[in-house]
Amino acid sequence: MHTIDWIVLVAYLVGTVFVGVFLGRLVKNSSDMFAAGGQSPWWMSGLSAFMTMFSANTFVVWGGIAYEQGAVAVIINLCYGIAALLAGYTVAGKWREMGIATPAEYVDKRFGRSALHFYTWFMMIFRIVGTGGALYAIARLILAVVAGEDSAANAALSSPQLNFAILIFALVVVGYTMIGGLWAVLMTDTLQFIILNLAIIFVIPLSLAEVGGINALFTQTPEGFMNVTSEKYTLLFLIGWVAIHYFMIGAEWAFVQRNLSVPTPKDARKSNVLFGLLYLFSPFLWLLPPLLWRIQQPIPEGASPGAITQMSETAYIMSCKAVLPVGMLGLMIAALFSATASMISSQLNVFSGVLTKNIYEPLAGNPTEKQLVRMGRIFTLILGLVIAGIAIATPYLGGAAKLIISVTQIMVTPLLAPTLFALFFRNLGMSAIWATVGLCFPLGLLTKFTSVGEGTIIADGTFTGVILPLLVIAALLLLQKKEAPGWKKIQDLSKQAEDSDEEPSSSALPARIVAISLAVCSATFLILIPFNSENQGMLAGFGLTLAVLAAFLFYILRKTTSTSSE
Repeated sequence: MHTIDWIVLVAYLVGTVFVGVFLGRLVKNSSDMFAAGGQSPWWMSGLSAFMTMFSANTFVVWGGIAYEQGAVAVIINLCYGIAALLAGYTVAGKWREMGIATPAEYVDKRFGRSALHFYTWFMMIFRIVGTGGALYAIARLILAVVAGEDSAANAALSSPQLNFAILIFALVVVGYTMIGGLWAVLMTDTLQFIILNLAIIFVIPLSLAEVGGINALFTQTPEGFMNVTSEKYTLLFLIGWVAIHYFMIGAEWAFVQRNLSVPTPKDARKSNVLFGLLYLFSPFLWLLPPLLWRIQQPIPEGASPGAITQMSETAYIMSCKAVLPVGMLGLMIAALFSATASMISSQLNVFSGVLTKNIYEPLAGNPTEKQLVRMGRIFTLILGLVIAGIAIATPYLGGAAKLIISVTQIMVTPLLAPTLFALFFRNLGMSAIWATVGLCFPLGLLTKFTSVGEGTIIADGTFTGVILPLLVIAALLLLQKKEAPGWKKIQDLSKQAEDSDEEPSSSALPARIVAISLAVCSATFLILIPFNSENQGMLAGFGLTLAVLAAFLFYILRKTTSTSSE
C-alpha cells in the first residue's frame, strides 16, 4: 500500500470515531442509547439494516462462491431482498406499533422471564462468538492485502501484527458504539454504506475494461458459470434461504431494533422495503468483481482443493487490488472494514441494551436514566473486549467458531419463528419455543453432523431448519385453544402506545451529516488526482458528481428548514 492509501484509511477510522463522539450529545437517556429516541429517519434505518447483513464473510464467502461457482452467488444474495420485502409488508410495522423499548421487552412480556433469559444468553453467546470470528476474518484479510503476496503475508497472519489490527479495529467500533449508542450505529452504518458503494462502483468499470466488457462473462467463463442454480445450491435451497432470512430479518433483535428506532409503523415498513429493494439489485454490483476475476485469474487445471479455496477466499480483494489507483485501495480497505464494523456495532448495541434494560434495571430497583446510560456504555465496553478476545483466540479454537456458527444457522427458524408468529396468534406461548427448539435443534444437529437420515428428506437442512419448525407451530395452533398469558400484556402495551398524544418525528441531523460526508468524499477523490497518472478522469468525475450531490442535499435541507420555520 502507498502512503496515500494509509492516509485515506486512517482518516476514515478517525472520522468514524468522531461521528460517534459527535452523536454522543444526543444520548440523554436509555431510549436514545438503544432506540435512537424513536427519531431515526426511515431511510437511515433501512440503510443500517442493509449494512447489518454485511461482514467480512460477504466478501470472503460470497465472493469466493462467485469466483468458483458463478452467478448462483448473486441469486443467493437476492434472497435477502425477497425476505426483507416480505418482512416489511408483514411484521415491520407490527413491531413499531407495540410501544416496546427493546425486542427483549417483547419476549419478557409475551413469554415470561425464563424465555427472556434463554433468548438473551443463548443468542448473545452465539452472536458474540460469530462476531469475534468476523473481526478476525477482516483483520486477517486486510493484513494479507497490506503485506502482499510474498512470504511476509503468511508471517504477518500469525504475528502480533494481526492481534494489533484486531485491537485497533475493535477499539474503533467499541468507541463510537459506546459513546453514541444506536444513533452512532445507525449513522456510521449509513456512512459505511456510502463508502462501500463508492469503492465498489469505482472498481466495476475498471474490472470490465480489463476483460473486454460484460459479454466476457458469457463467452470467457466455464460452462454453467452463469446458471442461477448449482448442484449444491438448488431451487429448494434458495426457497429455504428466503424462509430462514425472513424469520431472521423479521424477528432477530438487531433487525427488530431498526423497526423500533423510527417514528411510526409506516416508517418501519418503508425502512424494510428500502432494505429489500437494495438487495434486489446491489448483489449484481458488488459480486461482479470476483465474477470477472475468474476470467483474469482462471483456476489452474489440476489445482488442489486447498489452492482453490485460497484463490476463492481472496478473489474479491485481489480483483480490486489489480485495478484500483493509488489512494483507492485505502478506501476499499475502509469499505471492507465498514461491512464488518456494521455487524459488530449492531450486536454490541443490541445486547448491551438487553443487559441494561432487561437484566440490570430490574435488579437495580429504580435506577436513574443517567445510571442506565452509564451501564449501557460499560456493557458495550465489556462485550467489545470479549469480541476482541474471541477474535484473537480464533486461530487457536480450531473449528469451534465454525461449529458455533453452523449451530446458529440450524437454530434461526426454530428460535425465531415462535416469537414472530406470536405477534399474530394469541394461543402461542412458552410451549411453542420449547417445542420447536427441543425437537428441531437436536434433529438438526444429527442430520448436519452425522449420517442419520442420509438419503431421505430429513437429511435436507431445509426440512429440519424450516419445514419442521413450521409444522410444529401449525400443530400447536390447532391443539392449543387457550390464550397465552402474555398476549394481554402486549395488547395493553400496544393500546397505550396508540393512545399516546406524542407526535413522533425524525431528526434532520443525519441528512446533514450525510451531506457533509459526501462533500468530504468528493474532496478525497479530487485530492487523489495528482497522485495518479491513470484514471484521473474517473477520479475527477466521481469527485464532481459527489460535490453536486452534496450541494443538492444541502439545498434541500436548507429549503426544508426554511419551510418548516415559516
